[in-house]
Amino acid sequence: MRAPTLEELAPDGHDPAADPFPVLAALRAKGPVHRVHIPGSGDAWLVVTREAARAALTDVRLRNDIRHSATWETDGGHAIGRNMLQSDPPHHTRLRRLVAGRFTPGRIAALRPGIETVARRLLDRLPETGRTDLVTGYALPLPVTVICDLLGVPVADRAAFHTWSKELVMPTDEDAAGAAGASLTGYLTELIAEKTRTPDDSLLADLTREAEDRMAPEELLGMAFLLLVAGHETTVNLISATVHSLLTHPGQLALLRADPDLAGAAIEESLRFNSPVHSSAFRFAAEPLELAGTRVAAGDAVLVSLAAASRDPLAFPDPDRFDITRRPQGHLAFGHGAHHCLGAPLARAEGVIALRLLLERHPGLTLAAAPDTLVWRSSTLLRGLTTLPVRLDGAAARP
Repeated sequence: MRAPTLEELAPDGHDPAADPFPVLAALRAKGPVHRVHIPGSGDAWLVVTREAARAALTDVRLRNDIRHSATWETDGGHAIGRNMLQSDPPHHTRLRRLVAGRFTPGRIAALRPGIETVARRLLDRLPETGRTDLVTGYALPLPVTVICDLLGVPVADRAAFHTWSKELVMPTDEDAAGAAGASLTGYLTELIAEKTRTPDDSLLADLTREAEDRMAPEELLGMAFLLLVAGHETTVNLISATVHSLLTHPGQLALLRADPDLAGAAIEESLRFNSPVHSSAFRFAAEPLELAGTRVAAGDAVLVSLAAASRDPLAFPDPDRFDITRRPQGHLAFGHGAHHCLGAPLARAEGVIALRLLLERHPGLTLAAAPDTLVWRSSTLLRGLTTLPVRLDGAAARP
């Protein structure tokens, strides 16, 4: 008999996609680890407290490689290529070192002027006043443009690339996800070949030059996939969810308007409060083990709820309150341990720049729809708004 899903654990009439936190809180009150069913993946152990989450994310007996799963049969379970997210040391360590130097705080600081230019250009394209969707007009194209510029994806290909990427990380159905995976695999294979034939100054071209001696072809493909997809999908959700939280918490928005230097704190609190990356990638027990008092059999799947851990009241007092003065050190929005998000400095920079420039241009920005009518799309890994209707005020003159 399979375990219950989060939807089945929710009270009647409650939609966990729109608001998963009451369900996660109820589980957390009963204990740190629970058996749940993940549609499309099977039963897994769900970790919901911060202490147990940190322990699970650093337990070397829990592996990211799907071949440790009791249900593994073929490499068809892997994402495109062989990537860092689905690898363990020493392979993960080697792959991460190849790109870690490109995502240091110093390197990201050098990108900030370019990110600001992109943000201002997008704001120029929005109407001066009236209603618009902030996801399609701003929160989405900003990180897509930045990561595609960094890796060298041609402008004409970016819309198709994002369509495939979104379907893979937040699938609408199995067939559509399979088709998107095939399309993105073919596209990235050709893009890598093009960078090999005609090198440029992009990160992907740099990686192709290094690949012959340091990466297998499937690892290069996996690296391109992970950097492009992870490099923007989560940041889209971060930007839109942060604006949503501010517009639905007018007292916090007033604080930020009075002190724009709180933009960094607002992004940090949003990372904790909204958790754009809802859960870790699946881990698999390489041997029998005990996790926070729960026996986990070899081959069992373990899923760490970053969203639940970042609202643990033992770590964050009054955790369901959005408070940009909180200084939420220790949230797990970017994970923990060896797989801590490599792109965290870039996501933070994009979030702060996007928020600061948006409110600078439109200080009277308001929500243009009732909060309970907004649609949240979620998957095992991610959660974000499909649209964010806002009303622009045009109060600030263009520079």
